[in-house]
Amino acid sequence: MVHNDFEGLKAFLDEKVALYNQRSFISPDPVSIPHAYTLKQDIEITGFWAAILAWGQRVTIINKCNELFAMMDNQPYDFILNHSENDLKPLLKFKHRTFNDIDTLYFIAFFKDFYQKHDSLESAFLSGLKPDDEHIGNALIHFHDQFFALPDAPQRTKKHIATPVRKSACKRINMFLRWMVRTDTNGVDFGIWHGIKPSQLICPCDVHVERVARKLGLVKRKQMDWQTALELTENLRQFDPEDPVKYDFALFGLGVEEKF
Repeated sequence: MVHNDFEGLKAFLDEKVALYNQRSFISPDPVSIPHAYTLKQDIEITGFWAAILAWGQRVTIINKCNELFAMMDNQPYDFILNHSENDLKPLLKFKHRTFNDIDTLYFIAFFKDFYQKHDSLESAFLSGLKPDDEHIGNALIHFHDQFFALPDAPQRTKKHIATPVRKSACKRINMFLRWMVRTDTNGVDFGIWHGIKPSQLICPCDVHVERVARKLGLVKRKQMDWQTALELTENLRQFDPEDPVKYDFALFGLGVEEKF
């Protein structure tokens, strides 16, 4: 990391984490979607979907998620396990950017199959994590493969679930994992999963985070891909080895709120 003043940069970023890692962060952000639920499985399902649909304006993302879950009577876990064919008809109209009815129905099929056998979506990630893994890369690869293991998995849906195998920075899934795994007293992230350590998380790299990270010298690699996400996270680990991804709040806040 090329930055002349390590202590100064750490203090600056710590101050921004404290500023943005607050409950006030929730309402304008897609993380507000899972915050509307209390059942663990509902939080997992809505959190996952909100993260996957998180591209474009935040207001639009939130509206689209609300529209989607209203079609499931705002009880997605119950809907996914117990719906009839007829119940799926309204969902054929759902669309956000390139996410369409085929993708929606496959997500429901995956969740139904998965939750009939497992209590928590965490196990889909944990089964790919090796004991000595420094980060969640293997878990993401395994999750992608498990997600598309159903016999009728549509090829087109694969573009919505990133994997390091395709060199993707995996921004959306990393954001979802931050929500589920990180734990503190500030109430933005849920901390309901305990098998993955916060130290293993990779920083979600959206355009704002990337821009600020480059300005601060936290990223040198030219393109934005999986290696770049690792580079950024490795540098953030120098500030806090146990919880590097808390700095996502600082970088995102600086980018979106302060146009840094």
